[in-house]
Amino acid sequence: MPATTLKQRRSFQALEAHRDIIAGRHLRELFAEDPGRGEELTAQAAGLYLDYSKNRVTAETIRLLVELAQESGVPERREAMFAGERINVSENRSVLHVALRMPKSASLILDGVDVVAQVHEVLERMAAFSERVRSGEWKGHTGLPIRNVVNIGIGGSDLGPVMAYEALRAYSRRDLTFRFVSNVDATDFAEATRDLRAQETLFIVSSKTFTTLETLTNATSAREWVLAQLGGDEHAIAKHFVVAKFGIDTANMFGFWDWVGGRYSMDSAIGLSTMLAIGPEQFAEMLAGFHAIDEHFQSAPLAENLPVLMGLLAVWYVDFFGARSIGVMPYEQYLKRFPAYLQQLTMESNGKHVTLDGAHVDYATGPVYWGEPGTNGQHSFYQLLHQGTELIPVDLIGFANPINPLRDHHDILSSNVFAQAQALAFGKTEAEVLAEGTDAAVAPHRVMEGNRPTNVLLAEKLTPGVLGSLVALYEHSVFTQGAIWGIDSFDQWGVELGKALAKAIIPELESEQEPQLAHDSSTNALIRRYRKLKAGG
Repeated sequence: MPATTLKQRRSFQALEAHRDIIAGRHLRELFAEDPGRGEELTAQAAGLYLDYSKNRVTAETIRLLVELAQESGVPERREAMFAGERINVSENRSVLHVALRMPKSASLILDGVDVVAQVHEVLERMAAFSERVRSGEWKGHTGLPIRNVVNIGIGGSDLGPVMAYEALRAYSRRDLTFRFVSNVDATDFAEATRDLRAQETLFIVSSKTFTTLETLTNATSAREWVLAQLGGDEHAIAKHFVVAKFGIDTANMFGFWDWVGGRYSMDSAIGLSTMLAIGPEQFAEMLAGFHAIDEHFQSAPLAENLPVLMGLLAVWYVDFFGARSIGVMPYEQYLKRFPAYLQQLTMESNGKHVTLDGAHVDYATGPVYWGEPGTNGQHSFYQLLHQGTELIPVDLIGFANPINPLRDHHDILSSNVFAQAQALAFGKTEAEVLAEGTDAAVAPHRVMEGNRPTNVLLAEKLTPGVLGSLVALYEHSVFTQGAIWGIDSFDQWGVELGKALAKAIIPELESEQEPQLAHDSSTNALIRRYRKLKAGG
C-alpha cells in the first residue's frame, strides 16, 4: 500500500489545483478549442469502444489521473490480484475471479494447487450436466424431462444469474422456463412456482456457504413443494435439486472456492442456470469475453486502459466534484437488469469507510450506481440529469445492431444514445432559447446548462462474449477505484450486522408467549406492534 494517504499524494494535490482551473470550463469551450477531441479521447478493447470526450477533462487531466493511479499503486495491486496474493486483507483471501475465465491451457498456482485446472474440471462437469438436461436425457423422478429451472439464491447468487439470463434470453432455449427466487418473502417463491409442476422442475440452490438464511429458507420450501407433489418420496429430491444439501447426490454438486466473492461469481458454478439456458458453447463465449478484458486490463497502458479510464473518471467526479452517484443507462432492453447487477458489484465492493490498514478515510468513496434502460429513463429521471442541481456522470451503452430487427426501431433507439450525450454535454443557452421565439419569461425554464459528463460505450451487438466483456469492464473499474481509495473492495462486513440481528429477532416474532425484549425502545415497540397486528389486534 502507498506510504501516504490519498490526500497527501502529490498527484492528488496536483489534481486539486487542476480541478480549480477546469471546473470553470464548459464542454462547449473544450470542444471548440480542440475540434478533434471526439476522436482523440477514446479507447477500445474486446469489442467495446469508449468515447470519454464528453467528460470535463483535458489531456492534462488524464495525465494527472494516470499519475494518481501509479502513485496509488494500482499496477502493483493489479499484479498482486492476478498472482493470487491475499489482497482481501480482512478475510485473508486471494481474489481470483479472473481465474474463472482463463483458458484451459493457462495455469495459476495457489497454495500449490493449479486453480485453473480446478475451474475447468468444474466447467466440464457443468457442461456435461447441462447437456443431459437440455437433451432430455436427465429425467425427473417420474420419468419426465426437465422443462423448468428455478435458481434459488440471493445477492451475487441471484443478481448475476438473473441478469445474465435476461441479457442473453435471445440465445436461450425457449422451450425451457427459467425462474429466479431470491427474496425470503414467500410471495417470491409462490409466484415463481405457481404454474410449474414438480415432475418437470429442477431447482438450483446457488450459495457460496449454504448458511444464508434467505436461501436456506427458500430451498427448504422448495424441498417441501417437491415432496408434496411427488407423494413424499425422499428419493425424488436427488432428481430435482442441484445442491449438496437435502439428500442430493454429490455428483450434482459443483465446486466453489473462497477466492471468488459472490458478486464476482456469475461466471463460476453459480452460473449453472446461465449455462443451462444458453448452452456450454455460448457460456464459453461469455467466458472468453471476460478473459479478453482481463488481458487488456493487465497489459494495456493505463492511459489506454478501458477499465482504468472508467475507474479514474469515477474518482475524478466523486473526489474532486462531489458527485455522489453515477448512472448506467443501457440502450438495450435485454440489459434491463444490468444496472441492478452493477449496484451490488459497485456498492458492496467500494461502500467502505476505512482503508486497508483500518484508518478512517477523510475522502469520499463508493458512489451510488443506478440506472434504467433507455429510452424508458428519458421519460422519468432524465429531467433531473439535464436541469437538476446534482452532478451525475452517466454511462450510456449502445449497440450498432439489434437482436430483434423491426422497422426503424433500432435507429430511433440509437439516435437517443447520441442525442442524450450531446444534450447533456452542450445543453441549450438562453440566447438559443430566445432565438427560437420563446417568451422571455419562459426562457429560463427551457435553458439546459449542459456540462453534464457522459461516457458512451458502443459495441457491435449484444452477444455472450460482449456481455462478458461488459461485466469484466465494470469489475476492473471498481478495482481501480478501490485501489486508489486504498480500501478492501472484496469484503462485505456491512452485510453481516443486519443478518445477525434478524436471527436474534426471529424467535421473538414467532414466540407464542410474550418475549422479554432487550432492544432499543423503537425496536421493542415495533416488535410488540407487529405481534399485536399478527394476532389480529
